[in-house]
Amino acid sequence: MDHNKVAKRIADAVGKDNIVAAAHCATRLRLVIKDVKKINQDALDNDSDLKGTFNANGQYQIIVGPGDVNGVYDEFVKITGVEQASTADLKKIAAQSGKRNPLMDLVKVLSDIFVPLIPALVAGGLLMALNNILTGEGMFGAKSLVEMFPQITGLAEMINLMASAPFAFLPILIGITATRRFGGNEILGAAAGMMLVMPSLVNGYNVAEAVATGKMPTWDLFGLSVAQAGYQGQVLPVIGVAFILANLEKFFHKHLKGAIDFTFTPMLSIILTGFITFIVVGPVLRIVSNGITDSLTWLVTTFGFIGYGVFGTFYSAIVITGLHQSFPAIETQLLADVAKTGGDFIFPIAAASNVAQGAATFAIYFLSKGDEKVRALASSSGASAMLGITEPAMFGVNLKYKFPFFIALGSAGISSLVMGLFQVMSSSLGPAGIIGFIAIPANKWVGFFIAIALSFVIAFTATLAYGRSHMPVSKSGNRPANLVVTEHEAGFEVDAPVSGHLIQLSDVPDNVFSTGMMGKGVAIEPSDGTIYAPADGEITVAYQTKHAYGLTTDDGVEILIHIGLDTVNLEGQGFESFVTQGQKVKKGDKLGTFDTNTIKKAGHQIITAIPKTSDSAVGAPA
Repeated sequence: MDHNKVAKRIADAVGKDNIVAAAHCATRLRLVIKDVKKINQDALDNDSDLKGTFNANGQYQIIVGPGDVNGVYDEFVKITGVEQASTADLKKIAAQSGKRNPLMDLVKVLSDIFVPLIPALVAGGLLMALNNILTGEGMFGAKSLVEMFPQITGLAEMINLMASAPFAFLPILIGITATRRFGGNEILGAAAGMMLVMPSLVNGYNVAEAVATGKMPTWDLFGLSVAQAGYQGQVLPVIGVAFILANLEKFFHKHLKGAIDFTFTPMLSIILTGFITFIVVGPVLRIVSNGITDSLTWLVTTFGFIGYGVFGTFYSAIVITGLHQSFPAIETQLLADVAKTGGDFIFPIAAASNVAQGAATFAIYFLSKGDEKVRALASSSGASAMLGITEPAMFGVNLKYKFPFFIALGSAGISSLVMGLFQVMSSSLGPAGIIGFIAIPANKWVGFFIAIALSFVIAFTATLAYGRSHMPVSKSGNRPANLVVTEHEAGFEVDAPVSGHLIQLSDVPDNVFSTGMMGKGVAIEPSDGTIYAPADGEITVAYQTKHAYGLTTDDGVEILIHIGLDTVNLEGQGFESFVTQGQKVKKGDKLGTFDTNTIKKAGHQIITAIPKTSDSAVGAPA
């Protein structure tokens, strides 16, 4: 790659006078732009040396690739004379350059709180679905499986116990993640959550009945009557508690010093939070939380399948804004009070919408003959959408051509109407896609499958039919698809650079990796903090921030090891590197270490992406 020529092309496409500041990370240029509309997007999309672009958090990011991005950035700075900045500085500049959106800030907070909880909620939810299969009547006959086979009663009871635990003690889980998000000690957050679900309190699910019958016990605080109400199944009150706790803790840390701070800050934070919670914040936010849930339930019960259809039509549009990140809070509330709500109606609507977007993306695959780059992206992102992850399909394919996205909206609306006609609701969280039936009660499977089939068929056929006359001609030419880094590829094999759980690269919540912009490969959820050389070769990239390594194997294969997501913003904090650029390494040599707790406390994920960034593998197919 000629770094100077690439930098000139980028500068011409972006506009020298349109740039506020520039920085770079391990793979991409990060720019703060005055007016994104002035960018010649076609020029960047069709530049064979660039792997893609996207705009997020006030930064316009251009994916160049490891090793090359340094050279391109240096030339770009010389050509444009733009202000150089670190990634942390650029983040501040981006925030100052644009108006903050309070609603999106709220969505980001809710996302940071609930995303870490999803594994526990999904596990509990799917166990709840399994329990429903074992105990539900009319699924396999007039009687439930437990009634037909009494010997499995103990099994069903144990499964129900496991399923109920994450929801019964949800305030503790939220106390941990929310307090961490607000900058407090998560262990104190857990203690605050435990305080809200103490057995001596009236169970949160029975509070309304206790108040209505006049049987709510109270504390007498100097003449003030305080209800002894628990908060099982509540969400917003616990978030409010975590916010108060974290800020009180920071206040005391600032004003108390040494041993006094260590001894008294936790106690003062907890006791003040407790009084404020039970007297004011808890009761007020319980009313707000119940009001939101009651409003959504009213929408569905009042308008029925029409409400489903309207929500389904706009669901993907909501995903674009990021507002869907707040839905887990609402869904959790719906599931926690399932006796009243009947279940979660958002989940089946999301499944129908995701399948519609995936089907439209598959249609683009068949419409893009001769453009291997688009076909590779459409096939991988379409499959991802069918399993519930739609961002690569929407942002990488459907929104690019526009008509597939809008056809998918209509398809989702129609299929959601059908969901409503069959009154499909989920009994748990789960993968919102074609396999979402595992979260749906078995007696609603027929309606779910009919709606999902309609969603796919309508979106696929309509996109294919419309696209044959309206699909724009590709300007990119015939490009070879990137190859997957895998042990099964002929002539190419590497060891895992870090211990942990292997996941699909398409499941990484970063478009640069999940869409294949950096190349195909794998990712790992690390179980420890040591990075090893996955093969014999040379270190071609060793960043000062120590969060990424580029390795060219002795077979000529270029591999990127990117530790965590957006960890360049840590500027080396929590990382240690033992190698330098140009150093020869053997498979198994220690490259560096990282502190998972430091990364997580900073709000970043530790998922390590390992894409293959070159197409020169020995034995690779043509």
